[in-house]
Amino acid sequence: MKSESSTVIVAARIRTDIISGVLPPRSKLGEAALAKQYSVSRIPVREALRSLEAEGLVESRPYSGSVVAPSPIEDAEDLFEIRIVLEAATVRRAARRSAAQSCEGSPDPGWWPIRKEINEILAAGDEVIAEERFEDLAVLNMRFHFAIAELSGSLSLVSLLRQISGKIEWLYSLNVTRRGPQAWPEHREIIAAVDAGQRDKASDLMASHVRRSRDSYFAMMSEQRPEDPAS
Repeated sequence: MKSESSTVIVAARIRTDIISGVLPPRSKLGEAALAKQYSVSRIPVREALRSLEAEGLVESRPYSGSVVAPSPIEDAEDLFEIRIVLEAATVRRAARRSAAQSCEGSPDPGWWPIRKEINEILAAGDEVIAEERFEDLAVLNMRFHFAIAELSGSLSLVSLLRQISGKIEWLYSLNVTRRGPQAWPEHREIIAAVDAGQRDKASDLMASHVRRSRDSYFAMMSEQRPEDPAS
């Protein structure tokens, strides 16, 4: 197995273990222990931890190594507000770039593989929902939003989204059973607006989509809080 593919696989497994709670927030991530756990050398583990740090799931501390980042619950409100602005911008640019595909004499060949991937992601999500495998939706949801960012053609926007992607997926997974089946059809409305080159509509749909996720998340958190004994 090549080092790069090993890194991707190990990063995916560590990400899953962090988001599912197998690796709790602030727990130590020793390279030797993880290498043994995932049956790889320490090199792909080290590279995987570095990539997960870029996603906000891992923190590197001087003299003490890597640890799982704190739960994103504390930063949830800020993360949702950042997403509203950032993803409205990415989808607006994606819609503008979509319109250019039919206007220009030579369409951008880089557009179509990503657009095809979005269809595959949406189909996979439909299947997951039909089979009620909601735990698989968190990864697919993040793949959809990343693909939209890639359609924008902006490396800066993709990079900004990547920096919070781990925490977005983490938050989404906490409320996926409730919000996932509702949110998934909204993705088709968003990509339809992108395909039509409707920049304002695509931006509005994305902003509303993220706001609904925010509201659903905080409603879920409110229901989970213990009742005030004095009430």
